[in-house]
Amino acid sequence: MKKNFINIAVCSAVMLSAVPFAAGAEGETETTETNNLVYGTMNIPYADFYAAEIENAYEVDAVSSATANKWKGNNTGSVGEDGTWQNGGLVAGTYNDDNGTILGVNYPVEVSAQDVEYLTENYGFAPVEEKPVAYKKVTVKDETIEVSKVEDTDEEKTVDGNVTVATQSNYGDYQFTVEGFPTECDYYGVIFNTEEGKSYALRHLENIWRNGSFSWSAGFKTTESHGNTLKYDNFVDSMGKHITSVTYILLDGYYTVNTPSAYIPIKFEGGVTAENGTSGKGSTTYELTGLPDDFSASASAGEGFTTEDGTISYENALPGTYTITVSDTNGVYADLVNTFVLSTDDIPVAYSDGKLVTAENFTDDDSANFIKNITSVEVNGTEYRTGRRGVTIVQADGTIDFEAKSGENNVFDGSGNYTIKVNSTGYNNPFETAIENTSAETTTTTEDASSETTTTTKANSSSSSSSSSSSRTSSTSSSKSSTGSTGSTGSKASASGDSPQTGVAGAAIPAAVLALAGTAAVIFRKKND
Repeated sequence: MKKNFINIAVCSAVMLSAVPFAAGAEGETETTETNNLVYGTMNIPYADFYAAEIENAYEVDAVSSATANKWKGNNTGSVGEDGTWQNGGLVAGTYNDDNGTILGVNYPVEVSAQDVEYLTENYGFAPVEEKPVAYKKVTVKDETIEVSKVEDTDEEKTVDGNVTVATQSNYGDYQFTVEGFPTECDYYGVIFNTEEGKSYALRHLENIWRNGSFSWSAGFKTTESHGNTLKYDNFVDSMGKHITSVTYILLDGYYTVNTPSAYIPIKFEGGVTAENGTSGKGSTTYELTGLPDDFSASASAGEGFTTEDGTISYENALPGTYTITVSDTNGVYADLVNTFVLSTDDIPVAYSDGKLVTAENFTDDDSANFIKNITSVEVNGTEYRTGRRGVTIVQADGTIDFEAKSGENNVFDGSGNYTIKVNSTGYNNPFETAIENTSAETTTTTEDASSETTTTTKANSSSSSSSSSSSRTSSTSSSKSSTGSTGSTGSKASASGDSPQTGVAGAAIPAAVLALAGTAAVIFRKKND
């Protein structure tokens, strides 16, 4: 019989106590001590937590992390005030040594009253007010603990789903994604089971991630993208097996997703390499090494490419990175995958009005491809990487974001004067342009009975002046704006300045005040004369 999720009201009560509860036959809550048994939570090392679950097939190690903070994120999830589930930390429900190593999980247990003191001192046992819905039985003998499988008093939940196995991952040799995984709950343990009868226990951070995705190493990729060393000894024999179900250990018991058989392809010490080439029309070569005798190779580089006898040919390939995949047509071995780059000396973009646009003699597809492949942008000598953890300075449509930030710092300093260099994969040379702040130029002419003085002032530039005779007394003002210098493509860049312009009330007042002061001085001198 399948069990539905507990409703939101019960979830709220569960999260308040951190442990689900069960009611007695008459609706009364059972006490936490019955027949000398006590219920609580305790820190259970991975090896002990999984021992009975995988029938002591192997001892599950702790997880050491090179990342600074992810191993600390062990706060559990809860139901929020709005009635929706609020996720806990990335490693919710675990405990650690305060020095980067995740040791195991904190889970509900049933223990003998006489063992409480020992378990409190050594395993962080803490009693709970109500008997949990699911728990593990823990016994102590000669200061050694023995931990049972989960006692699921509300019956195991089972659903039908699907699992997809990938042989390329940043986090190991294999990564699989489960459809039908449980949501709105923390994962205290995950086990994938095979039709060959072998089960494999997964640990947080190294193997268990959110959203139904999990990974492991079988000994080929031994360091993941964050620099963490992967333990693989117990997963080597997973190659060649078929996943048929995935079991989750939750706070309210087991949740198993049954799946169609999913094959784990065999990896081997072999590879494929391809030479870089020139974009457009042409060809490059690839080489296979270390293939097993029964590997039946079929190579592909994607649409628009043909691969045959070690040669990759193409007719109209844009610059960029491409992937070559070599598959075993027998379906026994994992694919071999590598990349190669096709490049050009052309620069298909220009700068205009705050945006990268299509340069003359190029197509919109050419400029869009350049923008899509941008890897870094240098502003006034400081380089900013793009990508998921980088800074987006040039947007998808080519617009330059002059408000972009790197962390808390502005990429552009607000001066309006910038030298920009844009690097893009497949383009041998960066696109470069200079943007200058060419704000308004103001000219003021003052004439009196003996001379005429003209002063011209432009933002961010020096001032100059000249004099000539005149018999007229008058004051005139004019204002004009100018455009900026060209970048490497000949495009003009312009920006407005911050200096005040004539015709603005705030700028005219000082001239009026000076005129009044001069008149007053003449009157005062005549009185004295």
